[in-house]
Amino acid sequence: MMNSNDLFKGIILAGGSGSRLFPSTFAISKQLIPIYDKPMIYYSLSTLMMAKIRDILIISTPDHMPIYKKLLGNGSNLGIKISYKVQEKPEGIAQAFIIGEEFISNKNVALILGDNLFYGDNFQEKLIKATSFNSGGTIFSCVVDNPQDFGVVELDNNDRILSIEEKPSSPKSNQVITGLYFYDNNVIKISKGLKPSRRGELEITDINLSYLKKDLLRLNNLGEGFVWLDTGTPNALLEASNFIMAVEKRHGFKVGCIEEIAFKNNWITREQFAKIIDIYPSNNYGLHLKNVLNKI
Repeated sequence: MMNSNDLFKGIILAGGSGSRLFPSTFAISKQLIPIYDKPMIYYSLSTLMMAKIRDILIISTPDHMPIYKKLLGNGSNLGIKISYKVQEKPEGIAQAFIIGEEFISNKNVALILGDNLFYGDNFQEKLIKATSFNSGGTIFSCVVDNPQDFGVVELDNNDRILSIEEKPSSPKSNQVITGLYFYDNNVIKISKGLKPSRRGELEITDINLSYLKKDLLRLNNLGEGFVWLDTGTPNALLEASNFIMAVEKRHGFKVGCIEEIAFKNNWITREQFAKIIDIYPSNNYGLHLKNVLNKI
């Protein structure tokens, strides 16, 4: 029997100009900026790894692609495979499935935005469940104070989706769709049939509506106490760094530690993990990896 992670490939969309973070992003990709003690992209990569997805495509701009390749390589040191594709011009989230068509091939696909950070109880269980479906799509929602800035989902009393609107001026709820999506292989065909919105972009909302019309869209409400951060503004970056620092210091573990996840997934051996540790100086990150090794 095929494992769920064999059915899915993963895409991290790490493109865009990062204009909300100017001047910090004049010369560097937003997703390479640190959130506390690790690059932003580590958090999205770790989410796909927690979903047991091992074949991953990173989409970014021509200027920043060499830096991503230097940072993450081909993923072999983590027991995964990382590929790269250039996004010449950002034309909407849905464009990722067109750029990644050859990479996706005949598989299903999970897409995460490179500036999204998730933290909460039973998150891995929710991710694994999303990879257990071989048809349709799964989206994740969260309650926020500023729903007008996101895709808003309206639910009935049984938590079934009634409507989805992209950045509405009068939101019907404060339940919004996060930047994490799981779709079957039909998402490629759907994406290629989309027309640009008034913003000139291929909207991910239109993909979700396509699945919803066929009653093939599942919603996973992350619930109270779950933290989802869209780290695309200076305030959000600071909030995210402070949050991660507080969690890690209080509980003594690392959020988004890709090396630890690879080791605990049994994707790399104890010897391979030890070689990774040798690269790090005796900073907090390196010491944490040493502690993980010594405890197992």
